[in-house]
Amino acid sequence: QVQLVESGGGLVQAGGSLRLSCAASGRTFSSYAMGWFRQAPGKEREFLAAIVWSERRTYYSDSVKGRFTISRDNAKNTVYLQMNLLKPEDTAVYYCATGRGTWARLISGEGMDYWGKGTLVTVSS
Repeated sequence: QVQLVESGGGLVQAGGSLRLSCAASGRTFSSYAMGWFRQAPGKEREFLAAIVWSERRTYYSDSVKGRFTISRDNAKNTVYLQMNLLKPEDTAVYYCATGRGTWARLISGEGMDYWGKGTLVTVSS
């Protein structure tokens, strides 16, 4: 059974940093992509970043490019999201997900077949 467990959320002041972790189990993740999404209250889910383990490729949304960095630790089956220069508008529940397919399907979330339960990030002004 595939499980994804996010951690590292919390309260941070604007301009600060947080690193989210997503511990994965139950699948050979070298063949799959891992991604981070977020959902703010009253808003739709938003793609943030994805990494394809075997290809060592990453993809970022324009809204976080240059501020957020996705990385992985293969030995720990863990994906990270380093978030710098946080803004109040970054406040949301952050989810990790895993799946495969085209970048378009991964970014839309349609290609992700397992999701974590999320971790809350609150950025105060």
